[in-house]
Amino acid sequence: MLVHPQFDPVAFQLGPVAVRWYGLMYLLAFVLFVVLGKVRARRNLLTGWHPRDVDDMLFYGVFGVILGGRLGYVLFYKPLHYLAHPLEILEVWSGGMSFHGGFLGVLVALWLFARQRDKRFLEVTDFVGPLVPLGLAAGRLGNFINGELVGRATDVPWAMVFPQVDNLPRHPSQLYQFGLEGLLLFVLLWWYAGRARPLGAVSAMFLIGYGFFRFVAEFAREPDSFLGLLAGGLTMGQWLSLPMVALGIGMLVWAYRRAAKAEPTVIDRGK
Repeated sequence: MLVHPQFDPVAFQLGPVAVRWYGLMYLLAFVLFVVLGKVRARRNLLTGWHPRDVDDMLFYGVFGVILGGRLGYVLFYKPLHYLAHPLEILEVWSGGMSFHGGFLGVLVALWLFARQRDKRFLEVTDFVGPLVPLGLAAGRLGNFINGELVGRATDVPWAMVFPQVDNLPRHPSQLYQFGLEGLLLFVLLWWYAGRARPLGAVSAMFLIGYGFFRFVAEFAREPDSFLGLLAGGLTMGQWLSLPMVALGIGMLVWAYRRAAKAEPTVIDRGK
């Protein structure tokens, strides 16, 4: 049985300012987005993209992640609590961010970016899709360092005790999500986006991949104590992931059918 290393959540001090590991993981996510985005822009698989577009898009994306992530947590997970304590919505330092809320916030930000740059919305999301998973991996690593969002109790050989929570051996579910939603999803999307695909196909694959991996990983993750398991014995994260998978499948079918209809008909004039 393993024991969580009990990392100090503060990475280092700069005078009175405490720099936390979780904040560094957000910074790492943004850096990876810029680096990978510029690599992707230079590959010229999507015409009309320049590496400097990535810097501008990050500006929009940061606000989408933070505002959407916070508001998503407020609305999806603790609406009654924050309705009674509205000022606590501003206390982002006390924790409480939702991926699904951040995802919706980023979609709004990318829509604004697309309008400002006169680009098609799905063209922008196709560009961004492969850039996201490594940032998600950084976030899950931050969760593990903090010993938060722990897994369910288990007796598997690699079970880990999180002393800051209790003395039960648990799944290190943060590392499962790090591997599935982060590393594996990145490899799949980077490979899939390595060739020209129909408009919307890469975005669809992101929805399917993230939704599926998150749904699977949630079986090992401890449900939120204030919610527990919901209808069907599923967690809130699983119920929010199912529409992503369904929408992704629908988008993928639409993208390939649309591309097939757009292909010019070849007439054999020799017959």
